[in-house]
Amino acid sequence: MTSPVWHPYAHLLTQPAAPRVIGGEGPRFTLDTGETLLDATCSWWCMIHGYSHPRLVAALKAQADTLCHVMLGGLTHEPADRLARELVRVTPPGLNHVFFSDSGSVGMEVAMKMAVQYHHLGGRPGKRRMLSLMKAYHGDTSGCMAVCDPEEGMHSLFAGYLPRHHFAPAPAAPYEAGPDAVAQDLAALRERLERHHHEIAALLVEPLLQAAGGLNITSPHYLKGARELCDEFDVLLIFDEVATGFGRTGRLFAADHAGVSPDIMVLSKGLTGGYLGHAATLASDRVHDAFIGESPLHAFMHGPTFMGNPLACRVALESLAVFEEENYLDKIARLNRVLRESLLEDPTLRRHPRVHDVRVLGATAVIEAKAATDLEGVAAFARARGVWLRPFGRWLYTMPAYITPLDDMRLVTETMKAWFSR
Repeated sequence: MTSPVWHPYAHLLTQPAAPRVIGGEGPRFTLDTGETLLDATCSWWCMIHGYSHPRLVAALKAQADTLCHVMLGGLTHEPADRLARELVRVTPPGLNHVFFSDSGSVGMEVAMKMAVQYHHLGGRPGKRRMLSLMKAYHGDTSGCMAVCDPEEGMHSLFAGYLPRHHFAPAPAAPYEAGPDAVAQDLAALRERLERHHHEIAALLVEPLLQAAGGLNITSPHYLKGARELCDEFDVLLIFDEVATGFGRTGRLFAADHAGVSPDIMVLSKGLTGGYLGHAATLASDRVHDAFIGESPLHAFMHGPTFMGNPLACRVALESLAVFEEENYLDKIARLNRVLRESLLEDPTLRRHPRVHDVRVLGATAVIEAKAATDLEGVAAFARARGVWLRPFGRWLYTMPAYITPLDDMRLVTETMKAWFSR
């Protein structure tokens, strides 16, 4: 019997039947066929603790016995208050105010609306456009689609429906690049700001790692320069850390590599360890305090029904506790060494005629093929070897759960390489 579920990013005419998952434990999930597959992408990068983590499951059960949901409109509850305090503690200095929502896309919508209203309240109503980067991906809602790469991104069909924003070239200097090598990238950013700063409310950046836009890895010096330029041109700096937050780049947050604080930061995915949808948009005192006033316009007009859901807040608190108590940054460093040794330092792979580039940062690695057709059939190839890989475009990548044993990590990387040497 055909399932009525409409799957994301799927071509209805050619999509194969989706494997049915019936359970999971650690870095693997189990199918109704009896297969157990090592999840190399941890369910779109969010299941950082793997499946059926006992502490996270226990936290959900305990919270369910107390309070499953209540609106934050005019009310509050202890899990939301605690989580907000914990997020202020662990994020870069100055992000002292937390607005909850229910997904990364909505968290970015909140950030953009916050930036526009901030400038309006400050007497700058003309600053209502965003400046985004080419190769960016910020989500699938309408506002987010409008700030994704308009040329190579997945939303070109909707161009006539979306508002128009400004774009700067994607930074090209790699992670290891110094200030001189980043100068050209920053000059391009400066040029856009000089021309359009009068109508730009905020610069949107996926710090260090442009994830769904092609896993492009950039330099911390770009973030430092962007911070200085935003201050110079009175533009807010928004960091989209939906994919990079909670250790993915090797630090707790990608911003930590550069030692800079954005004006607004968006978190999701790893926030709850993937166990429930949740997001947080954090703002500085400067942004928050602009909303303190007597007029009706000073109220921030956004309020998702499930924002601050007690179950999501409670499991997020447990996720952060596990991350810190079990020293996940060390786990990530060990995974990074395997990724570098197996992929980045393999000269045969890098010279392969169908490989364009190999990149590694934290617990992220990608083999960029020269064409999307070079990856046709890779998912079935990996599944036959007990690994779940789901490439997109010409990028074959892994973003594993942080609890993945090193031998399993090598199984993933050897499977990725075997595809090109088959």
